[in-house]
Amino acid sequence: MLFFIIGNLFFHAQTNNIEKNTSEKRTYKELEKEFYSSPAGNVNSKSIAENYLKKAKSEKNTTQIAEGYVMLHFCENLPNALQYLDSLQHITLNSKENIYPARIYLLKGNVYFRNDNLQSALNNYILGLKYAKEKGNKRQIAMAHISIAHLNNYIGKHAETAKVLRHYAYDTDYMNQDEKNSLKLNLADAYIEINKMDSAYALIKEGLMDSKKNKDVYRYHQNLGLLGYYHLHSKNYQKAIDGLLECEKYFFTNNNGSKRNHNYTFLYLGKSYAGLSEKEKAVEYFRKIDSMVLTTNYIYPELRDVYTYLIDYYKENNNKEKQLYYVDRFLKVDQVLDTQFRYISRELPRRYDTPELLQEKENITNELTKRKSLFYIVLSLLLISHLLFINVYFKYKKSEKKYKKIAQDLIQSVNENKVGKNTEREAKELLPEVSKSGNTENSEDRISKTISEDIALAILKELEIFENKDQFLNKGITLGSLAKKIKTNSKYLSEIINTYKGKNFATYLNDLRIDYAINRLANDKKFRSYKIPFIAEELGYNNEQAFTLAFKKRTGTPLSIYLKEIENMSSD
Repeated sequence: MLFFIIGNLFFHAQTNNIEKNTSEKRTYKELEKEFYSSPAGNVNSKSIAENYLKKAKSEKNTTQIAEGYVMLHFCENLPNALQYLDSLQHITLNSKENIYPARIYLLKGNVYFRNDNLQSALNNYILGLKYAKEKGNKRQIAMAHISIAHLNNYIGKHAETAKVLRHYAYDTDYMNQDEKNSLKLNLADAYIEINKMDSAYALIKEGLMDSKKNKDVYRYHQNLGLLGYYHLHSKNYQKAIDGLLECEKYFFTNNNGSKRNHNYTFLYLGKSYAGLSEKEKAVEYFRKIDSMVLTTNYIYPELRDVYTYLIDYYKENNNKEKQLYYVDRFLKVDQVLDTQFRYISRELPRRYDTPELLQEKENITNELTKRKSLFYIVLSLLLISHLLFINVYFKYKKSEKKYKKIAQDLIQSVNENKVGKNTEREAKELLPEVSKSGNTENSEDRISKTISEDIALAILKELEIFENKDQFLNKGITLGSLAKKIKTNSKYLSEIINTYKGKNFATYLNDLRIDYAINRLANDKKFRSYKIPFIAEELGYNNEQAFTLAFKKRTGTPLSIYLKEIENMSSD
């Protein structure tokens, strides 16, 4: 939101930059005073500027010719204004005054700002600031900072804006009183945005009293409009309306107000009536805003609020044609804001962002032209989605049933002592095969000739101890560390495990741990109550994920379902 233009700030600022070295400077001074005291765009203002330039050219006074171009650019549209500023740049190319070339870029920035080309405005303000710093011109540096602060305010950086405006309004001695009044007006606006309501109210009251005292009717109504926004922000809707209606009467009489004054007066009136739930009056003002936008092409972020309100209103009233019209208007405005201003609006409506509106536009168009076809399409989509949901649901249930069955079988095996580490009986069943003659075909098939029967028996005996004493639960066990512990080498140990256990070392270790977990979780309620990371650590795993993955791989069912089935069977 930016309620007030910054052009007036520069109107007064430029009058201080003219060198008066001729005997005719009084005449120039009188023309300048008359020009800058007239409303911008006034027919009389243009006549004054033309006479000023004509006089300067006849006297071949380069400095005053430059001022004539400055005055005339205020009276023109964007293309003509830029041409006058180009002429100003040409004539001041070799100027020794420290206001150039910064002044040219700052004025161009203002022209682009007044015509809502914020990207070009910012680019010119940055160039103006650069040249002002090079020449050490404090006032121009201030003007550049203030202009960029207004752009920051426009895109929602209100706290940063307030900091800059406060500094130049109170902490400098080179701003005149008119400039300070404008700064305080905009500072009050920024304060409202950051909820410093007491500070904002104090500045507005000061502005109202001072402008009334000095009979500055325009500035009085600017402050009155801002007071309306203050009341709107505070939800004192009727107070806001009372003041804003007075502003409407003034700004729309004899072209007293700018397009900003017109738009924001209607915006705040519409929002205030909306706050009182007087929807018809709110819609009336919002529709007026749309008409002004179509005429002036003046676009600002709060228009999103205007169009979303109108869209909702006509949606509630089932007026599809109007709803579709304002959806189209919203999309056009949104496109301008996104492509031209290139920023994310601080109040982007959640329900009406661009993709959703495009979809809604398509839906409404189809509904108006092919309602019956749309009905069958929607019905088909619902049916397909329902079937997909059913399919996914039954697949999930089937998997869940499978996992439960595996878990129940595991628990039953535990109860029947069928799952666990290798018992002494199992080990003895293996040992006789090795104790037979080393020349048997069985022995040659089972183990490499490089390992003697005695060594194989010794390693198997150590593995039996390793399993029976639950040493596999220790952390950091590797093939090398275990081989060292049982006084053999890694190659022998690996070959024995592969031959007699039918698996590699990693799988062998994991299987021992998971079989231990299956038994203990089923039989030890306290152990079962621990958190999974603690259980994983107890089993020798470095983390929870490694444990749960190993459990699923070994058993075929997730750990969570196994634990759940244990609880279910225990309660039964």
